Amino acid sequence: MRRRKPFGNRNGVILPALRGQGEYDNVGENVEQVTLLKQQEQVRLDTHRLAALYLQLGETNAEDVVCRALEDLAARLTHAERLYREGHMADLRKCARSLIAIADQIGMFHLARVAGDVTGSVDAGDATALAATFARLLRIGEGSLCEIWDMSDPLS
Repeated sequence: MRRRKPFGNRNGVILPALRGQGEYDNVGENVEQVTLLKQQEQVRLDTHRLAALYLQLGETNAEDVVCRALEDLAARLTHAERLYREGHMADLRKCARSLIAIADQIGMFHLARVAGDVTGSVDAGDATALAATFARLLRIGEGSLCEIWDMSDPLS
């Protein structure tokens, strides 16, 4: 008798799987087509925060701050990915916290919020939530970097 994993089952009871009554009857069989689901995230930038930064610092200084922040975000996202793969959760948490501060500074509030979700998942010790939130952090991070880069590109 095959057994199913207890999902959402507080008592940890393992229930028998019924043959011929589910979508899992073809487990282990080859299929001809696999559908790849591409997850796309809506990236949100706070243009008012960027405008305030430019007013406060002037165009040249603000561009320097934004460029340094973008480089730092890209480097920290890469570093965070390595930390996650290697299982260094305490360091991953620190890296995600630093992402929050940098993203917040240049109006990437969505990225900052997702980085906060990653730190919450690390704190909770929830590996499944961490896998999901971390994958989302990478998607949002990449999208945010592309979005702000496209905003500064005069040809787009």
